[in-house]
Amino acid sequence: MCKDPAGQHVNDTGTAGVIARPPLLFLAALLLGLASDHLLPLPFAVPEADLVHWIIAGSVILIGLALAAAGVRNFSRAATPVPTNEPTRVLVTTGMHGWMRNPIYLGMFLVYGGIGVAVQSTWVLVLTLPLAVLIRYGVVAREEAYLERRFGDAYIDYRRRVRRWL
Repeated sequence: MCKDPAGQHVNDTGTAGVIARPPLLFLAALLLGLASDHLLPLPFAVPEADLVHWIIAGSVILIGLALAAAGVRNFSRAATPVPTNEPTRVLVTTGMHGWMRNPIYLGMFLVYGGIGVAVQSTWVLVLTLPLAVLIRYGVVAREEAYLERRFGDAYIDYRRRVRRWL
């Protein structure tokens, strides 16, 4: 076991081993949903767009971007990489990460859903559930196991204090 630059004990220098980079998973689901709208239209549709529709979609996208940006900024300030294929240097527990453990992923979900509403894509919205399961078990669960191996009791304490999403 050794200490990282912040003085936290670390004992694993590998990576989380997620199934794929999360932004790529969101992009793949978005493209699959948009293609499916044209190739396999569903018998029900997202309601027609009006001003309220655009305000809601735009607001959800902006909130999502702000959450993701705040999460990325926290990682940047702590000098730890955001990409899941690089080793985590520091356990980030302040700022947005003091309220929720996954603000970047929640932000990505809000942007994804906002885009689905904005473009009136039934399939994009339907694919939100399988995408959530994929992110939860293929990314978040692997990251949590990795962080527990890497930071031990510090991560366990953090996980007990701070909710995963909200």
